[in-house]
Amino acid sequence: MQDKSLLTLDRLFNSDEFKIKPFGPARWLGDDGYTTLETAVAHEKIKEIIRYDTASGERTVLVAANQLQPEGADEPLLIENYHWSDDRTRLLIFTNSKRVWRQNTRGDYWVLEMASGQLTQLGSDAEPSTLMFAKFAPDGQSVAYVCQNNIYVEQIGDGRITQLTTDGGGHIINGTSDWAYEEEFHLRDGFSWSPDGTRIAYWQFDTTGIETFYMINNTDSLYPKLIPLPYPKVGTTNAACRVGIVSAEGRATTWLDIPGDPRQHYLPKMAWAANSEQIVIQQLNRLQSENKVMLGNAADGSTSVILTEKDDAWVDVHNDLKWLDEGRAFTWVSDRDGWRHLYRVARDGGEMSLLTPGKYDVISIQKIEPASGWVYFIASPDNPAQRYLYRVNLDGNGRAERLSPTDAPGTHSYQISPGAKWAFHTYSTFDTPPVISLISLPDHKSVRILEANQSLHEKAAALKRQPVEFFRVNIEDGVDLDGWLMKPPGFDPAQSYPLLFYVYGEPANQTVVDRWGDKRTLWHTFLAQQGYLVMSLDNRGTPAPRGRVWRKCVYRQVGILGPDDQAKAAQIVMAERPYINPSRVGVWGWSGGGSMTLNLMFKYPAIYRTGIAIAAVSDQRFYDTIYQERYMGLPEDNEEGFKNGSPITFANQLEGALLLIHGTGDDNVHYQAFEAVVNELIKHNKQFTMMAYPNRSHAIKEGENTNRHLYELMARFLRDKL
Repeated sequence: MQDKSLLTLDRLFNSDEFKIKPFGPARWLGDDGYTTLETAVAHEKIKEIIRYDTASGERTVLVAANQLQPEGADEPLLIENYHWSDDRTRLLIFTNSKRVWRQNTRGDYWVLEMASGQLTQLGSDAEPSTLMFAKFAPDGQSVAYVCQNNIYVEQIGDGRITQLTTDGGGHIINGTSDWAYEEEFHLRDGFSWSPDGTRIAYWQFDTTGIETFYMINNTDSLYPKLIPLPYPKVGTTNAACRVGIVSAEGRATTWLDIPGDPRQHYLPKMAWAANSEQIVIQQLNRLQSENKVMLGNAADGSTSVILTEKDDAWVDVHNDLKWLDEGRAFTWVSDRDGWRHLYRVARDGGEMSLLTPGKYDVISIQKIEPASGWVYFIASPDNPAQRYLYRVNLDGNGRAERLSPTDAPGTHSYQISPGAKWAFHTYSTFDTPPVISLISLPDHKSVRILEANQSLHEKAAALKRQPVEFFRVNIEDGVDLDGWLMKPPGFDPAQSYPLLFYVYGEPANQTVVDRWGDKRTLWHTFLAQQGYLVMSLDNRGTPAPRGRVWRKCVYRQVGILGPDDQAKAAQIVMAERPYINPSRVGVWGWSGGGSMTLNLMFKYPAIYRTGIAIAAVSDQRFYDTIYQERYMGLPEDNEEGFKNGSPITFANQLEGALLLIHGTGDDNVHYQAFEAVVNELIKHNKQFTMMAYPNRSHAIKEGENTNRHLYELMARFLRDKL
């Protein structure tokens, strides 16, 4: 019989034993109810839309499986996403989706008439799975969508289709984004209805001049297939981006007159400005050190700057511009006083008031509720590894009030109802899986458990493991790094143990967080059960809520300051903890963590004896413009920084055992980065181990048995070398 107290790779990767049960996905229907997707009784995979009364929990089937079966079809539609018309008389269903780089954003759309039960496919003459981002007009009588880089409006009643743009295709992209904007600004849905439904504002990208990176698919056909990807590498030509407004009836586009070279600026945010006459846009310069907020006239395209945000390093782009007082003011997030805070700004930019004063960072805005005068946000003033809900008055009077319970340290996340009377609350810690409950606000009282994850809690509780230890290590005056340590079961401080560091260390992620980490946490638990100490540290430059200086002191020295912080902390930790065997110290990481692993292995070979680098950027010049230039500047202006921050520069110093892993179909960190460092190691006669996963993306998850194989490869390497 299998010992349930011990983890195996099969239990982790060939079973659903430790799978988190999510809730929903759930959608609020005002404050009095919400909907979820639940499996239909007579169908194994088909989901139905269920409505629950918020207060009582009364359950009603809102859309049954038999309402989702098109005429002549064998099976009902599989709902992957859905949206209601404002009057809830129509339902828009997204199904049969296909992946576009990171997410499944193209597919088929159907409209269900709730009264008659009529089910109609949109764009029925289009090729399957080619429609994107369909959304109802405000009056619910038509739907706009993107198909093969053009925007269309389809009338629901008679099926009449109006093509709003005609130049999409080739180098022109309408209504969605190029690769770099999608990856770095998370821009996918690239158009928006005006509040009165008469116009549509949209992004257009011209990728002419961007060099094409070719990926090669060697395994799916007799001859290799080239996959072209317009990808702007550091210092090269960007796409030209502009914003236009077109009538929903199909007339000429009015382009906003935005000053500056469109290839030397970015337009990461665009929205209607609380009316149907103006657009609010954000424009970044190429170095991303300045953000100009502009109002654009939808009729004539004229623009005016109402707010300018500047920083000696970079400015962060947020989604937290919300209109107040019927458009007379808006909210704005800035770290201009040294901390990330929420401000209230007059529409003309003339008056700006701080809403969240104090020496702490606002991590994220959860809900702005003008009717009651409150803004709800996540912060953690005392512990950057944790997350709590606060609220503050929109009038700027009064201190922030913590709503998350003080007797529940860890990570709290929320999905708040429109009127902020209720919320779906998820709570977990590093050692305990998530519990999802319905709570009332602002008293934070639990109404009922929505998903207890009872089975997962029982499985986790049965495991042999030590509670995680959170700690801080001082590496120099005023600089303390946060860390966590997992110890083997039966840990004996008189014994000597190998130590494996898990690293990331770039500005895009924080590893030291007190929340359940799913498979990553369990993988590290598996290693601890094998006798390893597993540790992680957040160096300076990671996005921990520790103020502007902490986050931005890494400017122009990514790959330099972080590895130095990590190495200093490692030496101190080993000196303070005699149970660590200093001759058996390893490190592993993925993506930016892979880059960190290479830098540590190459620059500090006396500390790190074994390393596993997955999907690593070996040379910063190979990565995209938006990310790398944001933190490093331009290559010609920071030649030494790019050189000394790139692991490949120091490959000749490798002494320990190194395993390199990469997917050949990685559109994010290209296989080129893998081959380049391989060549450099060969040049210097450095021995290493390498593994290429054919056609796998940056996540290395595609294909049968991939996860299982990858983690066994790592486990065997660590067992043999560490």
